[in-house]
Amino acid sequence: MTGPRFITFEGIDGSGKSTQARLLAETLMAQGNDVVLTREPGGSPGAEEIRQLVLTGDPDRWSAETEILLFTAARRDHLEKTIQPALAAGKTVICDRFADSTRIYQGATRGDLRAMVDQLHSLMIGREPDLTFIIDMDPETALKRGLARKSGEDRFEDFGLPFQETLRHGFLALAQAHPKRCVVIDGNREPEQVASEIAAYA
Repeated sequence: MTGPRFITFEGIDGSGKSTQARLLAETLMAQGNDVVLTREPGGSPGAEEIRQLVLTGDPDRWSAETEILLFTAARRDHLEKTIQPALAAGKTVICDRFADSTRIYQGATRGDLRAMVDQLHSLMIGREPDLTFIIDMDPETALKRGLARKSGEDRFEDFGLPFQETLRHGFLALAQAHPKRCVVIDGNREPEQVASEIAAYA
């Protein structure tokens, strides 16, 4: 068993990070850890309502600035209602996406808004993960996989392949900037192989 940790999964749409977050949660629970598996946007009732606003509809529904405010509001509610209570209770929290997604999706790819994202994060969130896995995958393959899900929450996939390629570069740059926290995992393999490597780090 390990003490409470906050572990996040990041990556482009369709990279398999949600599957890997679930598999790691199952592995840690099998080892006797108390684990909370959650997601963003979402993870609390209020944040789940905001999720529907930002992940559905026309790609141009919101400006990048409005998205930053919506994601930050959802994250604050998630932090208050789910993440902080779980960590305080000694549980490990595994989250499918966190602030790094906002830094890349809105801050780095839809205008030069990274400073705004970081400022809002500092003011309203003030918490970084203990460990972040970035699932790196070929953007074209990942995009096809993401669209094939037909989840109805594919607003960002609808921006197309160039957007996903920009996202990938953004996440890799983020990993280089934060090498102590971020681990890049090759997602172009069978899920079991990817999960095994992640479990070795976790």
